Formats: sequence, C-alpha cells, structure tokens
Amino acid sequence: MQGEMVSFKSQSGTCQGYLALPESGQGPSVIVLQEWWGLVDHIKDICDRFAAAGFVALAPDLYHGESTTSPDDAGRMMMAINIERTANDLRGAVDFLLAHPANTSNKVGTVGFCMGGQLSLFAACSNEQVGACVNFYGIHPDVTPDIASLQAPVLGFFAENDSSVPPSAANQLASELKAAGKKVRIHIYPNADHAFFNNTRPEVYNQAYAEDAWDKTLKFFREELKEK
Repeated sequence: MQGEMVSFKSQSGTCQGYLALPESGQGPSVIVLQEWWGLVDHIKDICDRFAAAGFVALAPDLYHGESTTSPDDAGRMMMAINIERTANDLRGAVDFLLAHPANTSNKVGTVGFCMGGQLSLFAACSNEQVGACVNFYGIHPDVTPDIASLQAPVLGFFAENDSSVPPSAANQLASELKAAGKKVRIHIYPNADHAFFNNTRPEVYNQAYAEDAWDKTLKFFREELKEK
C-alpha cells in the first residue's frame, strides 16, 4: 500500500478514509466506494491504482472501522448502514478532496463496487460537486438515488450472469437515466459474474473484463473531470 489513513470532517462527526496521492503530487480527485465487505485491502489497492494513474483517490470508511470476510456478516453490515450518516460522510469526502492541495479538478469523480456502486450513484445524485459517476454492478435495497437531481454523466459496468443485479436491472437503470435526460453508458459483459472486477475473488474475477472496465473508467474520468 502506498497511501495512508486520514481523517476528514462530516456533518455526522469525523470519518476515516484511505487516501492515495499520485507520484506527481497533484491530479484530479476520485472517491472509491467499498463493497459490502468494508474498507478492505482490495479497495485500498484500487485507490493505489488510481494514484498510479495520476489521480487523488479517497476511500471513505463507511463502516467506521468494521470489515469482514463473511458473506453473512457483510450482508448484515450492508443492511445496517445508516443512510443519513453515509450521505453526510460522502459529502464530507467530496469537500475534503476539493479542498485538498493535491486536487486539480473542479469536481470529483465517484466509483463504487456492489454496495458502493449504488452509493456512487447516490453520491452523484446528492452532490452537484460530483462531475462523473462510475457504477460497478451497484445494489442496495435501501438506497434510492434522486435521479432528477443528477448532474454528472454515468458509466456503468454489469455482468450477464449476475443474479443480484441482472441485465434487466442494468437496462432499467439506463432507461430511467435516459428518460430523465441524463448522460449514461452501460456495459454488460457476457458470461461474467457479480464482482468480476475483484481480483481477490478468483471464483468470479475476470481479468479481461476487469482490465477493459478499468481502461474505460480511467478514460471517462480523464475526459469528465476538468481542471480548476
């Protein structure tokens, strides 16, 4: 790991997060949002990868110190998350990055995976300072983004064999966004499973699709996150 844990202010108090900075010392900023496991090493590694690509990357700890490797525990933790506090923490993360001396963009990007994918869209719909949103197979039954308030373009990645977020759900999201006049591009990878991007889970990881989605994500953020 090349980043470090930091603290930032939230309307709900203080939040911790993992911050990775580019070698150049400056770059556009992105918020990386965790899967239901918590702020685990995989999410920190994604921040480091963004930093290596020239971005300032922050992964807020939305479980506030808790994480797990148990699917049962992860499910309980996801369902127990306090949506109001999470919204405050996300706003705090946006403000922290925009004020950070390493940040060069006038808005931040958000990207999330599974639970974090839905929270990425939620954050973009709740904060006009979000300039680009990436959603990897996002799901959370209690998180309802206010699509009418969305100002950022959306890039989505989904999997054909995903039983949690099937292609029908991805297509419905795309239809809702387009009907509301929003910019959206959705990719559904054939014969892929939920969490195909997670290289710590060999039973579902698909290297070719993960690399393709990563390249598309970097290009998207570089195009959409403008300098101050």
